[in-house]
Amino acid sequence: MRRVPVSPSQAPLRLLPAQDAQSYDQVVRALPITSALQGWGYGEARRTLGQVPLRYLIEQGGRTVGAVQLIRKRLVPGFSTLYAPRGPALASLDLLPGLATAIRQVARPTDALIKIEPPVFYAPDQVPESFGRWQRTEAEQPEHTIVSDLTPSEDELLAGIHSAARRNVRAAQKFGVTVGRDDSFEDFWEIFSATNERANLGAFPRRYYQTMLSESNAHGGEAYLVLARHEGRALAGGFFLSMGGETSYLFGGSVRDERPGQDGEARKDVKAPTAFYWGAMLDAKARGYKLFDFWGIPRTISEDKHSIGLVRMKESFGGQKVWYPAYSLPLSPLAPAIARALRWRKTQNNLRKRGSADDVL
Repeated sequence: MRRVPVSPSQAPLRLLPAQDAQSYDQVVRALPITSALQGWGYGEARRTLGQVPLRYLIEQGGRTVGAVQLIRKRLVPGFSTLYAPRGPALASLDLLPGLATAIRQVARPTDALIKIEPPVFYAPDQVPESFGRWQRTEAEQPEHTIVSDLTPSEDELLAGIHSAARRNVRAAQKFGVTVGRDDSFEDFWEIFSATNERANLGAFPRRYYQTMLSESNAHGGEAYLVLARHEGRALAGGFFLSMGGETSYLFGGSVRDERPGQDGEARKDVKAPTAFYWGAMLDAKARGYKLFDFWGIPRTISEDKHSIGLVRMKESFGGQKVWYPAYSLPLSPLAPAIARALRWRKTQNNLRKRGSADDVL
């Protein structure tokens, strides 16, 4: 688990509006508790969805001790919510209780509740139920995930993955699969769209992903694509968002190679998805990232879930299953009813997209 520094002061917290993107991202990147979803570029991507990013530096006793990007989401006329995606970024978790008061001071009367997702992970049986007035709630980002420590040597990392995955990594190399960072958004989009359609997942408009890619790189974070190719054809790939020492695999997928093989026969399975994950881990390690977040597995792993294949693939790389819990603070007596309404809307979306009330993860 991550070591969390101790707060140097008990002075009250103040939120100071951040106007300069690079200065804001510099603070977010340097904090020990941080996430790329608190970066300026992620907020600009959210803006394309009609949501409003609000960025603040957190000051205590004249020192900057954190930063928070709040996304204001309008629900219906007269009501909105505030949400810190995988945030706030902090010098210490000891600051969280005092942050509740500071956020109340900048909230609008129409803001009914606040949700935060502190970017610190826990073992399943160690998740705190509260931080002061912040109480556990359902997360918006994947709460359950697998993370891999990239600090061991490449040989040690390879030895730590499942034997079948090692065989597939070596098979992909023999087949000539290449993996690396790639500038082709079109190839990524083809893979991503086909995967979403196959699994009935749904996706935001492509402008959302393009904005995240360009704006994150413009100000101090990093967004990039990794693709696995065989004989030029992109067969698997993903979109990564990074800040500080951590990179996260947010979106991606794989496609079959439908090109005719020799003598018109179907092509062999060249193990591109396995090669993609392994190649992405090595790329992140080579660039100095210490933690690789596979970004999302179901809370309860079941063989009858449609995502079980993806889960088993992520598990095969030997990481640690952890939780990133969320916490909320009501700002209105109607907050509980609004939370229930949001959960109902999510359930209806699940039913419409996949014919099941269960969440994807």
